Amino acid sequence: MIAIINYGVGNLFSLKSSLNFIGADARVTDRAEDLREADRIILPGVGAFSDAIEKLRATGLDRVLIEEAHRGKPLMGICLGMQMLFEKSLEYGEYEGLGLLQGKVVAMQGVIPTGLKIPHIGWNALRFTQEDCPLFKYVNNGDCVYFVHSYYATDCSRSTAAVTEYGAELTAASAYKNIFGCQFHPEKSGDVGLNILRAFCETEAVK
Repeated sequence: MIAIINYGVGNLFSLKSSLNFIGADARVTDRAEDLREADRIILPGVGAFSDAIEKLRATGLDRVLIEEAHRGKPLMGICLGMQMLFEKSLEYGEYEGLGLLQGKVVAMQGVIPTGLKIPHIGWNALRFTQEDCPLFKYVNNGDCVYFVHSYYATDCSRSTAAVTEYGAELTAASAYKNIFGCQFHPEKSGDVGLNILRAFCETEAVK
């Protein structure tokens, strides 16, 4: 079973529908017991970092999530959920993340050319930077996925699995041991996104 964490933030049911479509047993849940019983966990998220991390911590599920990740259970963050996996975010202040991946989240403003719109919305190509990343076993270098974001992860070379070009090179995906992240929305990325979700469903726990 895949547990999709429900903490009041995220496109939960679209994600669940995509997982069900590929034959995965997915459950939207706010119960610690479900996270512990699940084979894999997905942390979704949209909106502001400070609001989302506060809501997650208010549920107490952040502690369970960290415990399960440290035990080797596969975990994937999507969009803001990926950003929350890092050590901190500089979105409208400085806020502590979950610390499961090294790096920080910073604004695209001042990094990309002034003529490009923020947020970055739309389809962009992935360029793989990590050999044999489990998330990409069914997709090809250069395949396009759907992004909606104004901030991105940096100082995260150890876990960067793919980048995308939007006036600058931006982190698009992360993978380190059993921890994975997609800055894009796989549930909105057509067959490519479904294949990335399919690959995550096949990831194994790390002992």
